[in-house]
Amino acid sequence: MIRVLVADDHPIVRGGIVALLSAAGDIEVVGEASDGLEAVDLAAALSPDVILMDLRMPGLDGDAATARILAHRAEARVLILTTYETDASILTAIEAGASGYLLKAAPQEEILAGVRSVARGDVALAPAIAALLVKRVAKPAVTLSPREREVLVLVAQGDSNPTIAKKLFVGEATVKTHLLHVFEKLEVNDRTRAVTMAMERGLI
Repeated sequence: MIRVLVADDHPIVRGGIVALLSAAGDIEVVGEASDGLEAVDLAAALSPDVILMDLRMPGLDGDAATARILAHRAEARVLILTTYETDASILTAIEAGASGYLLKAAPQEEILAGVRSVARGDVALAPAIAALLVKRVAKPAVTLSPREREVLVLVAQGDSNPTIAKKLFVGEATVKTHLLHVFEKLEVNDRTRAVTMAMERGLI
């Protein structure tokens, strides 16, 4: 039997998932959690084979709960089951250590197959999620021109566009153009996120 802990803050949704799993002859639901903190506690107390984890929950999100569970019990297997399929939420969950990522709208058989797959030690990804990850990985590495890097370093230091223009002996419009190019390359919409993203990628 595959012992499963179900973590979801919506009682009706959680009940439906439990009913689906309980109807399968090879799966036993050993616990239910209504938030991330409870999921962490129950995972430690019950040692389930698979934790079926929602992402958006009060108190502690699913990705943070996943990281805590795996920090204390590395052999645990977490399968994300959520309505969210943005690049950021997928990557955050996988970086936290999740073994799979399925959508609640998936056919019932796909969810059951995902639980069994993760319990075996395999990875379970919804087709749409797999496609997003492939697209993300296939993106060419971002490079900034020397001038774009200069501008972004000054932005990181808190300089305004007029100040940057004076320091680099260029027009303010030129500074704005460089920043727009940086925003486009990093796929962000503001200065703070541009600096953060560039630091994360080692560009500045």
